[in-house]
Amino acid sequence: MKIHLNDTLGVVSLETDEAAKPSGVVILAHGAGAGMHHPFMTDLAKELATSGLHVVRFNFPYMEEGRKSPGSPKKNIESWKLIINHTTKTFPNLPIYVSGKSYGGRMASHLLSETTPENVEGIIYYGFPLHAPGKDSKDRAAHLNMIKVPQLFLQGEKDKLANINLVSEVIDELRNSILIKIDNADHSFNVPKRTGFSKKDMIQKLAGHTTDFIKNLS
Repeated sequence: MKIHLNDTLGVVSLETDEAAKPSGVVILAHGAGAGMHHPFMTDLAKELATSGLHVVRFNFPYMEEGRKSPGSPKKNIESWKLIINHTTKTFPNLPIYVSGKSYGGRMASHLLSETTPENVEGIIYYGFPLHAPGKDSKDRAAHLNMIKVPQLFLQGEKDKLANINLVSEVIDELRNSILIKIDNADHSFNVPKRTGFSKKDMIQKLAGHTTDFIKNLS
């Protein structure tokens, strides 16, 4: 479906994978270079839906327009706010958990560092992009201590956009935050073939950690 965000941001695509007996709603945002229909997004959404969670996927306006660059963070943060508002109106009686692959999760974190929208109970990062490749830094984490809801970080141990030792240092300084390290995984949660761990196995693993986190919050 298409929804109109506002006159500035325009219309974006949005889809919901519905659970039979939902206990909550996960809003799942895409990474910087691939939209809501990327296999990681669709496979994870389906797995979470089978676990009893509605999953809402959407495109940021730049992706909807076919542009490669995310552009101004301000517009994408505002998009997050409006998507949450839409989801709250659609599912008024269910708790909401925001999440995102890489850039999508980082944009959600900036919104939650400024405000906590009604019904939002937690945030899940599928590979928080702590720094640019080869430029280890914790600068992108400076705002995370302003977030009031519990945070779950699912991070590949071989992620070149998030030195795992620096990520550990960041989480140690945060309240209500959990770090789960994914063995041998890179930023896209790919692992070497020698591990015998398939993409389906990885999706199930990420979904399992997500549902466990949510159950512990209820």
